[in-house]
Amino acid sequence: MRTLFTFLAVAAFSAPVLPAAPAGRPNILVILADDLGYGDTQVYNPTRGKIPTPHIDRLAREGMRFTDGHASSAACSPSRYTLLTGRYHWRTRLQSGIVDLWDPPLIAPDRLTIAGLAKQHGYRTAAFGKWHLGWDWAIPADQKRFLRGLGGRAGRSRDPLITTPTPEHRAVWSAVFSQRIASGPTTRGFDHYFGTDVPNWPPYSFIHDDRTVGIPTDLLPAAAMDGYLASFQGPALPGWNFEQVLGTIVDRAANYLEERGRNREPFLVYVPLTTPHTPIAPSEKWKGRSGLNDYADLVMETDDAVGRLLAALERAGVAGNTFVFFSSDNGYETAIGIKPLEAMGHFPSGPLRGYKRDVWEGGHREPYLIRYPALVKPGSVSDALVHQADLMATVADLLGARLPADAGEDSHSLLPLLRGEVASVRQYAISCAANGTQSLRDGPWKLVCLPTPQLYHLGDDLAEKNDLAAKQPERVKTMLARREKLIDDGRSTPGPRQRNDVAVKR
Repeated sequence: MRTLFTFLAVAAFSAPVLPAAPAGRPNILVILADDLGYGDTQVYNPTRGKIPTPHIDRLAREGMRFTDGHASSAACSPSRYTLLTGRYHWRTRLQSGIVDLWDPPLIAPDRLTIAGLAKQHGYRTAAFGKWHLGWDWAIPADQKRFLRGLGGRAGRSRDPLITTPTPEHRAVWSAVFSQRIASGPTTRGFDHYFGTDVPNWPPYSFIHDDRTVGIPTDLLPAAAMDGYLASFQGPALPGWNFEQVLGTIVDRAANYLEERGRNREPFLVYVPLTTPHTPIAPSEKWKGRSGLNDYADLVMETDDAVGRLLAALERAGVAGNTFVFFSSDNGYETAIGIKPLEAMGHFPSGPLRGYKRDVWEGGHREPYLIRYPALVKPGSVSDALVHQADLMATVADLLGARLPADAGEDSHSLLPLLRGEVASVRQYAISCAANGTQSLRDGPWKLVCLPTPQLYHLGDDLAEKNDLAAKQPERVKTMLARREKLIDDGRSTPGPRQRNDVAVKR
């Protein structure tokens, strides 16, 4: 009995203490912009930002603004995986790049997501927008040629552009898109889904839960493949219009928020916006509004989408009891052009080096805002190192839940920071370039894990101009060793060692 008592006492002493969340179950709204640069919002770039973003700025005034918040990657799919699972994407098959056209799911069927966790606690869950994490498309192997090789924008496809499908194409598409699409969002914790999967890739149609809304039987006209619109040719609904996409998705999401709010059922709603990613197609209402270019107009329309979602919470009377998280999946898309914007006085990465796909801060340091009136002091600012992986543990703490050992392995709860505590909740963080190059943060230090590593002190050198690796060889050695441990342990949080899905590439 003495031995048992001692064991229980030690276990109780060593168990992590969960910070208590406010009484009641908060609603949760997660808004993720697509390709929005750190400097594309006024609140993050007041001196070198020229695009008005009043609704995103309002979130900062009414909540907490994090200055050192990061995505898992400087590219789309890997960041989304990490945000939804609390696990670094490079522990999966996706060591570099993104989920490709018609690829299978990246999130394993048994992997807990923030939506799955919320469902376990009686929440209604829904996702509206860009999924881009793969599906099990019902495409027989001998028919894949009818969905690939149809051409695309320069640099995206070497195949000649086809704009008139054959009867055989249409027959295959009709068969494929008449079936359910397996292993999508509604099998990964969400009760409901409405979106376009990837707005600049086929199929050019909305998807409702696990079916396309209509049968895509046409191909896009050549004009829709020009400039910064569609990337790949493929099956499309007749008359598909890129300008309608964002507004339709936000309408659906706002209606859902109002419905759930009025029913007083707790909800978790994930809104991965399709913008300001390509297609750069602002709606007629927003064209020319920025006075800069179409991209800036689309940023303004994206900001308006955030405002419409916040207004839906207010109309439903649940804004005061809703935890709102806003961020972006990666930095600004350089293919749209940097010099023209800079010439007009707008710097989409603000003070940071690099852009989308880069290992530099401009690739993965993102706008990172949380509003939760029950806990967060309005207008507060945190300079603590945080990561989008931290959403999973934060949701768990909001729900008073403990994560199982094989979930949220890289997630740290933000609740202490949201209460106003100064100490960081994490010492280390890893974010990657699109090509898989990792960078390790250790407090203010950043190690870029190239064959010849580079070392920067971001507290003194946010623009990453002064490589200190040659002057700090022991620190480089220590950080490389720490990186190996974070990889080999299969987790970066306390708990039993876990397996990575694959051998992680260095």
